[in-house]
Amino acid sequence: MESLRLIENWPVETAAAAVVRADGRCAGSYGPTGHRFPLASVTKPLAAYAALIAVEEGAIELDEPAGPAGSTVRHLLAHTSGLAFDEHRAMAEPGTRRLYSNAGFEALGDHIAKATDIPFAEYLRQAVLEPLGMASTDLPGSPAKDGVSTVDDLARFAAELQAPRLLSRQTLDEAASVAFPGVTGVLPGYGHQRPNDWGLGFEIRDGKSPHWTGSTSSPRTYGHFGQSGTFLWVDPEAGAACVALADRAFGPWAVAAWPPLTDAVLAELRPA
Repeated sequence: MESLRLIENWPVETAAAAVVRADGRCAGSYGPTGHRFPLASVTKPLAAYAALIAVEEGAIELDEPAGPAGSTVRHLLAHTSGLAFDEHRAMAEPGTRRLYSNAGFEALGDHIAKATDIPFAEYLRQAVLEPLGMASTDLPGSPAKDGVSTVDDLARFAAELQAPRLLSRQTLDEAASVAFPGVTGVLPGYGHQRPNDWGLGFEIRDGKSPHWTGSTSSPRTYGHFGQSGTFLWVDPEAGAACVALADRAFGPWAVAAWPPLTDAVLAELRPA
């Protein structure tokens, strides 16, 4: 895809990307797609997918207690548990605010490990990575931010998000729909948003502005970006997903570079 050549202008040393159609075919790629990059918070969708598989397997339930008092698995996935960003300390009553929380995903990983008697990294490997052939992906630490992967592997995950084989379509649709509608919060790097819509492990674009996706991205677009310079989005209206990984931390360069890339990709995907 010619649109991916915009990455040549990014102020980074190494970057790679791929666009995946709804039928699983790669529409185009750029750069060293087998290079392993730190994912930062793009780890969270992988962890969330493992959690949803644990729900379907009956190991846990979305509305069972998990995390701080009054919180559930659903709250942890939707960043509404009330836990602080990086501390296992309650800052709000569950369900009242969207407090983006690494601590919440770490509590989720601990909860699944206890329920399954399997370390979370191993559960993720067995439930998600191995079945999808993601052999270059590892989780050496926190389920919130310590994943390492390649564009090739995340393209497989992007295909799964569009045509699920490991989850039921109903469960995935719920995860990609707004949980706790109307809750306000801060989108890291973009400020306070009212509402700050998220699904279960995925941020939902809706009408947010500014945003890290494109101006032409549909409101149904969902995904995640990471502070290591990484993103993954799925746009159901476009019938496509895009993965981009880079070796420069998120900052003004990404705020400026990512939306034009997304808009160019979407324009190239549209029929003439």
